[in-house]
Amino acid sequence: MKNKIFLGLGSNIGDRKENIISSLSFLQSSGFININKISSFYETSPVGPKQRNFYNIVAEALTCLKPQELLCLIKKTEEILGRKPAKRWTSRLIDIDILFYNNKIFTLRSSLFTLPLVIPHKEICSRLFVLIPFAEIAPEFVHPVLNRKIKHILEKKLLTLRNQKVKIIK
Repeated sequence: MKNKIFLGLGSNIGDRKENIISSLSFLQSSGFININKISSFYETSPVGPKQRNFYNIVAEALTCLKPQELLCLIKKTEEILGRKPAKRWTSRLIDIDILFYNNKIFTLRSSLFTLPLVIPHKEICSRLFVLIPFAEIAPEFVHPVLNRKIKHILEKKLLTLRNQKVKIIK
């Protein structure tokens, strides 16, 4: 288990917190992922159409899986936990994104998935609901494309993304 990964998890259907906890538990019990750290839970306003607020976290983990294998495990986890195919920016029982895979930069196209896997995740810097929990658990992590620490990216984005509402859940 030598590859350090960061995952973003979110849910806005049903018991949002339990959906995320169940996802982490399933990934950990797979034997392919070892969860090291998780952020606090954050309640966040949705991106896109009006809908229920999301709960979001960021998790740091180790895996022996290659990126495509990791993506397959994540998609299988979402499916087993009850996620149904849906349009972009709609309600989600569970959504798991690969944010970073070591310090690698790549795009992986596969006939198994409609969209390519892009690492680092291309929306990280436009989402406070990723940056805030990420900075909580790994503020010194350096974004390999921007060559900036997460805490510095967050400081810069707090002003430009102030319309996104993010609050910590106790």
